[in-house]
Amino acid sequence: MATAEGASHRRILTASLVGTAVEFYDFYIYATAASLVFGKLFFPPASPSAQLMSAYATFALAFFARPLGASVFGHFGDRIGRKSTLVASLLLMGGSTVAIAFLPTYQMAGWLAPFLLCVLRFGQGFGLGGEWGGAALLAVENAPPGWRARFGMFPQLGAPVGFLAANGLFLLLGVTLTPDQFEAWGWRLPFLASVILVGVGLWVRLKLTETPAFAAALKAEPPAKVPLAELFRRHALATFGGVFAVVACFAVFYITTAFALGYGTTRLGYSRETFLAVQLGAIGFMAAGIIAAGYWSDAASPRRVLMAGCLLTVLTGFALGPMMGAGSLALIWAFLALGLVMMGLVYGPLGAFLPSLFPARVRYTGASVTFNVGGIIGGGLTPMAAQWLAERGGLGLVGLYLSGAALVSFLALLALRPRPDDA
Repeated sequence: MATAEGASHRRILTASLVGTAVEFYDFYIYATAASLVFGKLFFPPASPSAQLMSAYATFALAFFARPLGASVFGHFGDRIGRKSTLVASLLLMGGSTVAIAFLPTYQMAGWLAPFLLCVLRFGQGFGLGGEWGGAALLAVENAPPGWRARFGMFPQLGAPVGFLAANGLFLLLGVTLTPDQFEAWGWRLPFLASVILVGVGLWVRLKLTETPAFAAALKAEPPAKVPLAELFRRHALATFGGVFAVVACFAVFYITTAFALGYGTTRLGYSRETFLAVQLGAIGFMAAGIIAAGYWSDAASPRRVLMAGCLLTVLTGFALGPMMGAGSLALIWAFLALGLVMMGLVYGPLGAFLPSLFPARVRYTGASVTFNVGGIIGGGLTPMAAQWLAERGGLGLVGLYLSGAALVSFLALLALRPRPDDA
């Protein structure tokens, strides 16, 4: 019996990890391509800075689609179940990503090219809006007593896994293709490769059963007719606080990845391959931070770990300017590693913390909405805002932006209390 239970737990954790790794791979290859080539390929000739800002604007579009996806997928996840909803979100995200590989460029189709890019980017965001919350619930609603944060960290580990796959593939293409080949067709290959990853994710998820918490909630009473309406009617304070609690994780991640890559390869003058290698060398620290946060959260509480991570991130913001602008690749790597450790601390416990704010009958909607609306505030405009601040006031202002985002999350966490474990 114990062996069967262990096998079931391994399958559940694998499904939560693999699915989010696929989803975040899809999201990250867009962020990487936006930093490297989309400005030049999909927008009219202008200054490199203006084209980069336009590419970052399409990057931000998905963050505005994510809350819509969260409300739609959350509705069905709370009414018909976690499993089928997770499969649908994976298909939408993956289909949108693969289609980007076949888009015409601005030179081929004029303004139709950026329009189609925006439509598919919206599809990516809509699908991801339903992904994270469902994957988190899949893990924590199956967790044994005392293991919620360690189970909840597995969807979070999909982030560094997806990042490694995405940037690793871009780095491989960079060293095997000429710049002209990469710009002409090489950038399309990571989007095509998503077909394989989505297939793996579907294979794992189709073997799952519903979570015990969802089954118990259905047995106790009929599902909410409109989960989103019930969420705001009965759990408005938890929703509002949860939104701002996640701002820090999005800000620190997209500053250390999308903004840093764009700034490093333009303003600082490093080659694409060099800076991708530096980021790949730092991403392992994010995974280490997530794992440490998971164990620490079960020993203390997810809220306490998140608050500690936010305070440390405030201090990290003050290090951004001196370390990123020192002219030393080693110091840049050290800052990225430091920032990504902080990302692990303010991201790892969210898989256990956000679901704990809501009862099972609206938990999918609540976790998804808070995570994705917080993503707009903390991440959607961050690469563009950081680029704007860096051009006008230098990297020190970008660091203050990061510190401010972390302070916002800390204050939100001060006001939040999770529900009892049996809620």
